[in-house]
Amino acid sequence: MRNRLQHFINGEWVDSTGSKTIEVINPATEEVIGRISDGTQEDLDKAVAAARAAFPSFSQTSKEERIAMLNRIADEYEKRKDEIVEVITQELGSPLSISEQTHYNLGLAHYRQAAVELENFEFTEKRGGAVVRKEPIGVSGLITPWNFPTNQTSTKLASAFAAGCTVVLKPSELTPFAAILLAEIFQAAGVPKGVFNLVNGYGEVVGNGISSHPDIDFVSFTGSGAVGQKITENAAKTIKRVALELGGKSPLVVLDDADMSKAAQIAISNVVFNSGQVCVAATRTLVPKSKHDEFIAAVKAILPNIAYGDPQDKKNVFGPLVSEKQYNRVQGYIQKGLEEGATLVYGGPGKPEGLEKGYYVKPTVFANVKNDMTIAQEEIFGPVMSIITYEDLDEAIEIANDTVYGLAGYVVGEDSEKVQKVANSIRAGHITVNNASMEFSAPFGGYKQSGNGREWGSYGIEEYLEVKSIVGIG
Repeated sequence: MRNRLQHFINGEWVDSTGSKTIEVINPATEEVIGRISDGTQEDLDKAVAAARAAFPSFSQTSKEERIAMLNRIADEYEKRKDEIVEVITQELGSPLSISEQTHYNLGLAHYRQAAVELENFEFTEKRGGAVVRKEPIGVSGLITPWNFPTNQTSTKLASAFAAGCTVVLKPSELTPFAAILLAEIFQAAGVPKGVFNLVNGYGEVVGNGISSHPDIDFVSFTGSGAVGQKITENAAKTIKRVALELGGKSPLVVLDDADMSKAAQIAISNVVFNSGQVCVAATRTLVPKSKHDEFIAAVKAILPNIAYGDPQDKKNVFGPLVSEKQYNRVQGYIQKGLEEGATLVYGGPGKPEGLEKGYYVKPTVFANVKNDMTIAQEEIFGPVMSIITYEDLDEAIEIANDTVYGLAGYVVGEDSEKVQKVANSIRAGHITVNNASMEFSAPFGGYKQSGNGREWGSYGIEEYLEVKSIVGIG
C-alpha cells in the first residue's frame, strides 16, 4: 500500500493542513493501492509562497547551471527506472512493456532534450538599436493529466526549469505516485528549495486555486476542453497567460496507393495505444471508397492477434482504462455508435471474455461512419476506431478538417506529392507521415479547440518566457 499523505513544499515533505484523503485505484484489479492527501487552499498558498520566494534567485541562474541541473535530474531519473515503471503500471494500468518503452522513456527524453536546447538558446538579441531580452515569466502553475503521468508532467517541468521558472504542480489524483517519485528525483538532483512544489488533490480546490491564484504568473494545463475553458476564465481575472493542450479527434488519411495491410496496422496501433487514452489518437480513419473492403479485411485480420489484458504481462500491448468513470464513458460512446447506425466491424459493448475484473474494454471498430456522427465528432478516449470513406483527396481533406479539434493528423501513402498536400492541408499542430518516429525538438500543440501554446524543445521553453525590449543602452 502506497500511503503518501504529504505535499512537497519548499524542498520538504510537509503534512497537509486538511485531513481528507483520496484513494488511488489499480484499474486492472479495481483494488485500492494507496492514498494521497486531498490538498487545501492553504496547502496551495504555502506552495505558491515558496515558489514566489525562490523565483528571484532561480531566475538569475545561468543557463549553464540549469543545463547541469537538468542533466542531474535525468541521471537521477534513470536510477529510479524500475520504480517508475512499476508505479505507472499499477496506477495507470499500462502494461509493463509500454510503461518502460513509452512512459518511462518519454519522461526521460524531455529532461535530456531541454538540456540540449539550452546549449544554443539565446536569451538576448540585438534588434536594430534595441536589446531584446527573454526573461522567465515567473511562478508557473502546472496541471497535468492521468494518461501520461511522466510525459505530460516532464515536458512542462523541463521547459519551466530550463527557462528559469519556479513551479507548483498538481498532478491527476488518479495517477499521483509518478509525480511523487519525480519530487524525490528532484530532491536527489539538488533542485533548490522552492523551485519545485507539489500539491495533490482534486481540481475543484487545487486546480481552480492554481488558475485563479494572484501570485501565479502562468498556467500550463493538459486535459479536457471543458476544464481548459474554466482555467481560462479563472486566469482572465488576473490576466495571466495560459497554455492549453486539450482534446483531439485526429484523422488518419489512408491514400489510395498505400499498402492496406500496412495502413491497417498503423491505424490500429494509433487507436489501441495506451488503451486509446491518448489526446492524439487517430480515431477517425479516412479510407478511399474503392479500398474500403480491402482495408476492413486487413483490420479484421490484425485485431485478433493483438494481445491485451493483465498489465503485469509484458506481452500485452494495452491494459484497462484508468477508472470506472472512463469505462462507462467509452461504453456509452460504443452504444451511441450502434444507435446512430454505424456498422460494428469488431469488438463492441461490454468487457472482453475472461477480463470481467478491471476496467477493460474491447478494441472496437466501426465502419460506415458519417463524419457528423457523435463517435466521429467527440473525443472518446478509448480504443474505438471510426472508418470513414472518401471519393477524392479534396474530400478527404475536407472531412479531416471538419472537426472543432486540431491537435494531430496522420497520413499513410507512397506518393510524396499527395502526402505533402494532405499533411500541409490538415489544420492541426502535429502531423505524422507513415508512422514516423517522434522528434523531441519539434513543437507539440494544437489548433482550434485543441488548445494554444506549444510544448517540447525550444518552443516549450519559449512558453515560460516574457519578452522585454530595451532601447538606448547599446
